[in-house]
Amino acid sequence: MSSLRLGRFLLLLLLNHELSLSASRSFSVDYQNDCFRKDGEKFRYISGSIHYSRMPRAYWKDRLLKMYMAGLNAIQTYIPWNFHEESPGRYSFSGDRDVEHFLQLAQDIGLLVILRPGPYICAEWDMGGLPAWLLQKKDIVLRSSDPDYIAAVDSWMGKLLPMMKPYLYQNGGPIISVQVENEYGSYFACDYNYMRHLSKLMRSYLGEETVLFTTDGASLGFLKCGTIQGVYATVDFGAGSNVSAAFNVQRHAEPNGPLVNSEYYTGWLDLWGSPHSVVSSTKVAKTLNEILAIGANVNMYMFIGGTNFGYWNGAVAPYSPQPTSYDYDAPLTEAGDLTEKYFAIREVIKMYRKIPEGIIPPSSPKYSYGAVKMKLLQTVSEALETLSFSGPVESMFPQTFTDLKQAFGYVLYRTELPVDCSTPTPLSSPLNGVRDRAYVSVNGVAAGILERNKVLTINVTGKAGSQVDVLVENMGRINYGKNINDFKGLVYNLTLGNVALKGWTMYSLSIDEAINQGIFWEMITKSSDQLPPTALSLPAFYGGSFIIPDGIPDLPQDTYISLPKWRKGQVWINGFNLGRYWPSRGPQVTLFVPATVLSTDAPNNVTILELEAAPCLSSSCIVDFTTTPILNETVKYHHKQRWAKFRADLFGH
Repeated sequence: MSSLRLGRFLLLLLLNHELSLSASRSFSVDYQNDCFRKDGEKFRYISGSIHYSRMPRAYWKDRLLKMYMAGLNAIQTYIPWNFHEESPGRYSFSGDRDVEHFLQLAQDIGLLVILRPGPYICAEWDMGGLPAWLLQKKDIVLRSSDPDYIAAVDSWMGKLLPMMKPYLYQNGGPIISVQVENEYGSYFACDYNYMRHLSKLMRSYLGEETVLFTTDGASLGFLKCGTIQGVYATVDFGAGSNVSAAFNVQRHAEPNGPLVNSEYYTGWLDLWGSPHSVVSSTKVAKTLNEILAIGANVNMYMFIGGTNFGYWNGAVAPYSPQPTSYDYDAPLTEAGDLTEKYFAIREVIKMYRKIPEGIIPPSSPKYSYGAVKMKLLQTVSEALETLSFSGPVESMFPQTFTDLKQAFGYVLYRTELPVDCSTPTPLSSPLNGVRDRAYVSVNGVAAGILERNKVLTINVTGKAGSQVDVLVENMGRINYGKNINDFKGLVYNLTLGNVALKGWTMYSLSIDEAINQGIFWEMITKSSDQLPPTALSLPAFYGGSFIIPDGIPDLPQDTYISLPKWRKGQVWINGFNLGRYWPSRGPQVTLFVPATVLSTDAPNNVTILELEAAPCLSSSCIVDFTTTPILNETVKYHHKQRWAKFRADLFGH
């Protein structure tokens, strides 16, 4: 046989082998026996949620391996649309956004995948994963059959789903099921045509044999609008729930088939100003045992929470933003560390399936790099020309972030006092139009803070013609409920007394780009004077650096940054946006710093944007790197009744 014919023969054998393997792989719903079937055999998954978008790529393998060693045979993950398409038609699937690499890692470790591609995901993520640029059509009805929304969804899914198809289980990959939308029964629109369109769209890309499912809270009211014919209905509920009653709700939608809790809550989300949420290990283990004892499938939400780095946190209505940490009191901490809850869950799982043999990867070592002295660089107003890459925009009335084509961060609005204010005069947001927090100064002197739903008026003084600067912070878009079309900036005008302010100049601030380009570090020797101690100071940038010796083994290591006596702002290390800090409101005090952003080859630059008042009185102007997280500091500011009501309403996530 010639070498050419031999090559063709071997290729044909290989293709036939791959086809036979593919043909033998199947995952389906068995309605007669109330179970899933995997490769023809009865199958039950015990899964945990992990969001690749909330942790650096370098840590994915460690977290997945710990999940596998806990006894899980599957993971569940969301795909946040806005994480991959931050502007229309510009996609990012590399680095920390490489979802295909994440899926392949899961498969290599031995974990199946339950995929939740949205387009809406909730997830305590900015705008529930929907991109802010959708709001360029101001009257758009999100999560509905609105033609503009559908066109954007079709375009996104046309990009994403073909990428996912090779990773379906029947095609040799790890994905056993795919969710259609997310908890649609909790949304006001109740648009069955929208849900039909999504299910047909997914079928067209993923094939008829793919198991599609919906997830809704375990009450009949949620199932009414959340379920759709031809898509398997599942429910979600937390520790301490009546398991039989919850699954009886699922049985109203699915009289036969496997019982599934798609979100079994191992903890709960946090809000700035409310105590850190904690659910006991005993309670979680007890209800998990009840779920598994009746043969049900379960996904634990979350198994590891991770971090809302940058500006990715969401918010709830009435407006309360979520903090940077998404620790969630999960079995693996924000930093991927093993907890008592991890081992309690593992012991329960041992009763129902064989646990993998081998050593569980340990919690990662932490290092205390100590105190770093910070130095004033520039105020935001001083750095305005440097920060506003796109230049000023002028209009009679203020424009929103969306109008200015800016999704996240900060915009500075500038105007003048139209009249003399020799006595304190109210500067107001009468229509609650500050979204979400505005730092006001008059002629370079801090005047006060306006805050959505909370502080709608401050008093100002100044002469006619005095410059008024209003730095507006987007604190994160609402991710759940009817108010997810959450516009940012000054969405309504401000008034001085009873006079509407006019003649605005607006500056979109490209702070992340400026820090990455090292612009502030060119200025560090130019500004040495500290701001005077005041109750409220101008928003300003501070910088400091520290060296990690390259001669010490195993460095750098993870750490936490503490900001003693700093009030509120944003932190970057070596250009990486760690997220927001707000220890004055709590409960989170420290921010997780992954070792991946640190360097032993060069000084590590710390940049802070302090929005309210820095503690820079001589030697107290420091940040401190420590080994211990503080996520549950006692908070003076909280709203117990509203938070309790929110939890009661939302214990269907």
